[in-house]
Amino acid sequence: MNPRLGVNENDLEIAAAIDRYAAAEIAPQAAKLDEQAQSATCHVPGLSTLGVMGMNLPERWDGPGVSPTALVLAIASIARHCAATASMIGAHYLATDSILIGADDSLRARYLPRAARGEILGAFALTEPRAGSNPADMSARAHLDGDQYHLIGVKHFISNAGEADFIVVYAKTDPQAGNRGISAFIVDKNTPGLQISQPEKLMGIRGGHAFEVALDCRVPASQRLGEEGSGFRTAMKVLDNSRLDVAATSLGIAEAALAAAVSWSRQRLIGGQPLADKQGIQWMLADMKLRLEAAWALTLQATHKRSLGEPFSMESAMAKLYASEAVGFITDRALQIHGGYGYTRDMPLERYARDARILRIYEGSSEIQRTIIARRMLAA
Repeated sequence: MNPRLGVNENDLEIAAAIDRYAAAEIAPQAAKLDEQAQSATCHVPGLSTLGVMGMNLPERWDGPGVSPTALVLAIASIARHCAATASMIGAHYLATDSILIGADDSLRARYLPRAARGEILGAFALTEPRAGSNPADMSARAHLDGDQYHLIGVKHFISNAGEADFIVVYAKTDPQAGNRGISAFIVDKNTPGLQISQPEKLMGIRGGHAFEVALDCRVPASQRLGEEGSGFRTAMKVLDNSRLDVAATSLGIAEAALAAAVSWSRQRLIGGQPLADKQGIQWMLADMKLRLEAAWALTLQATHKRSLGEPFSMESAMAKLYASEAVGFITDRALQIHGGYGYTRDMPLERYARDARILRIYEGSSEIQRTIIARRMLAA
């Protein structure tokens, strides 16, 4: 693992340990999870032993308390071997980050230590069939009735929901207040009136299951995260963190695809000469490496600001945007270098290409990231 600007020895040691584990335990299962659409939650016990399931949490809540840089490196290491597993972990972080950022200590104590130990799995329910990019358009409602909230609505593309022990659900408590009327709630899996569909049939990251969640249930008011109307602010802070997770996943897939392309170009002979001797191939590899390193630089820049406790919304958006588009370019070129072999399922290139495609869509599409960046610039 090559050191990069802003990465210290401790960060590298953590990532290297996780990379060794992922190479030995996760990589051999990656093709099977994809082919059979088996859930990547099978890796939770092993990942929990390494502390990965709580890697986004401080030591106070039984997390390992690692730096944001170590977290990014760890996710990239896992994604290098299995993007579906990285996606499953990221969905869990969305839920636990919501509690860490938005809840009081009572709720944190009830959920975060067990989540950090991998004893319970979380999901994050924000997206709806008609309200993906703009949460203000959500139709899910939460009405206070005595000491309980009645939640009604439908959430869509909710990763981990079918396997999760709890779901952080965002709903409107004041429909007239726009973003300021959104609140968040923890809904436990056995709550009456919570219905979860069969997993969606996905193009890529097929081991990272996504579900539709229907709500017509009641939860105690004590399950609300923070004050009424604070949900949107919580969700936006959570997504700042999560966009770095998506960037890291992009980087991991891109590194795997580039390594495969370099190896193939060295061993594939055309007219008795290695493919790597062709200038056209060399230029393709150079362009791939250029985009990979630029994506790392943007991601580590955002991670550095997060480490300092400074606002990093624009930097996170830039990292997610660039890395998710770079991995699309890199996986496509890597497949092209492999020729017809890259299009077969005997090699992982076609899986890398399918897995990479969603990264330009979830946690805010590329178009939304460009809007965030532009608005931040114009508001300065």
